[in-house]
Amino acid sequence: MATLQLVVIAVVQGITEFLPVSSSAHLRLIPELTGWPDQGLTIDIAVHVGTLLAVLVYFRRDALALAQGSFDVLRGRSSRSAALVVYLALATLPIVLAGLLLLAGGYEDGGFSRLRQPDIIGWTMLVFGLLLYLADRRGMTVRRIEHMTLGSALVIGCAQVAALVPGTSRSGVTMTAARMLGFERADGARFAVLLGIPAIVASAVPSGIALYARGDAALGFDALLAALLAFAAAVAALAAMMSWLRRATFAPFVAYRVLLGIAVLAWVYV
Repeated sequence: MATLQLVVIAVVQGITEFLPVSSSAHLRLIPELTGWPDQGLTIDIAVHVGTLLAVLVYFRRDALALAQGSFDVLRGRSSRSAALVVYLALATLPIVLAGLLLLAGGYEDGGFSRLRQPDIIGWTMLVFGLLLYLADRRGMTVRRIEHMTLGSALVIGCAQVAALVPGTSRSGVTMTAARMLGFERADGARFAVLLGIPAIVASAVPSGIALYARGDAALGFDALLAALLAFAAAVAALAAMMSWLRRATFAPFVAYRVLLGIAVLAWVYV
């Protein structure tokens, strides 16, 4: 893979993974616009590992709390950290079930390849951007992450299923659901980011094992470079997003989604 392509893929993934703008849409559109070949599953996994490390570093207190909460759950102890683990697990369940159903229905064999096309991405960027605007405009800001309930976690988890369609944005649709439920912007974003941890781990571990078994040194170096670049970009993006949402609205992200969606649709249809 050319160095320029590797850098662009890693930085774009790092910036967009946790912002409500859909990383999958950007990674799908880059080859369409540049003519570059697909970067491959290994590089995809590498950049996801980089973004996972960024979450663990930026939200290190939450990461430690989740580790402690996991032990509390296993020991049957009740604690705030254990409750957060349960909420994240419950919110993850719907997309796991949906993913298994898609695999059983031939998703990997191209049965849903139509959903990856630029026109679908354009519409999902636009429509779900407007939904984020409406939720942010009308949603109350009275609940913090400490006020999460089993019902709220399940609603956010069900919303996450829509992110199987590129352009929807896993972070974006879960933040939209959180705002509809009245969570403060920064707290909704925090829960959405933490909710990404199980999905990244589930996709990265098998491919990481395969890469190690393959013993391809050159590919291993490319993957390491991609992971480091994605890590740096993701930390910067997380810091900027969380700082912004503590004092302002989702308006810049909505504007970006709407403009990009319109641009993609114009490119496809005009």
